Amino acid sequence: MLKGSPERELKEFLKAVRLEFEGEGQVLYELGRKRGVVDSESKLAPAPIVECRDLVKRFDSFAAVDGISVTVNQGESFGFLGPNGAGKTSTMRMISCMSPASEGYLRVLGQDPETHGPEIRSRLGLVPQEDTLELELSLLDNLLIYGRYFDLPKKEILQRADRLLDFAQLTDRKHDKVDLLSGGMRRRLTIARALISEPDLLILDEPTTGLDPQARHLLWDRLYRLKSDGVTLIITTHYMDEAEQLCDRLVVMDHGHIVAEGAPRQLIEDHSTPEVLELRFGNVGHEEYSAGFEDLAERIEVLPDRLLLYVHDGDEVLSAVHSRGHTPERSLVRRSTLEDVFLVLTGRTLVD
Repeated sequence: MLKGSPERELKEFLKAVRLEFEGEGQVLYELGRKRGVVDSESKLAPAPIVECRDLVKRFDSFAAVDGISVTVNQGESFGFLGPNGAGKTSTMRMISCMSPASEGYLRVLGQDPETHGPEIRSRLGLVPQEDTLELELSLLDNLLIYGRYFDLPKKEILQRADRLLDFAQLTDRKHDKVDLLSGGMRRRLTIARALISEPDLLILDEPTTGLDPQARHLLWDRLYRLKSDGVTLIITTHYMDEAEQLCDRLVVMDHGHIVAEGAPRQLIEDHSTPEVLELRFGNVGHEEYSAGFEDLAERIEVLPDRLLLYVHDGDEVLSAVHSRGHTPERSLVRRSTLEDVFLVLTGRTLVD
């Protein structure tokens, strides 16, 4: 069936299969390697943990997710950043095999959710937006019950529970009822519960929504430990600082579409300036001030309560504003963030 040099033909065939079906290509590559006809330079990268192309989720005529394409690699911390209603949760529900896709290609852990949903779910850890803990049971009992869903022996669950409660800094509360915990403690317990099966992929949907700053930062520390340990994370959030802290790469979503993709710092460099000067002139229309500053900034955004001047040197531009006889009630020079990227790309803030 193969013509010409068998080695050359097999290499070309494996290359073509890899490009189209990476999981199956990996199997063929191993066969070729064992036969000695594939050298080390032909080594395939690990198959993606999640791969979707032109993925769509419709609710009647409304497209909550409208043709997105994403690849999440093994050991990566990948983020979906966008405001409420952007399509983040609908995407997570498809990836976690809780809701079928309307159209498009989706593979999770190398399998099709439509035909291998139970197998995929057995290898996932899920942290939903709303806690689903048993409030009248103890922390330890919550982990025991959840572990039994995965047919784990009780002895193994107890060993894992001790490790995970220590990881979540909840060991001293293990016999307390969940109802007595603070919001931050419940979120840490929910993450510990999601890890009881030692999943290949941990999905966190808005993990810190509603938490105070101290609880958020403690949760970030726990997630950063998982990231450092090589756990593959998918995180949805509308907090720009959370995405910058935790994500190796991310997509920015708006109205069901992906408007940008890349590493957080690269996105900022590509779509914004190093610094932003914020000017507030009190209870007046800020539009009238913007025309006088157009030559000072690469871009100006007029918000209801302030002007944003995208500049390279904020202090220098602020001095120029003062030299023109303008004295803002408040001014702030800060570095550009993902919030600015979203504003530049969509004309809206993440909290619209």
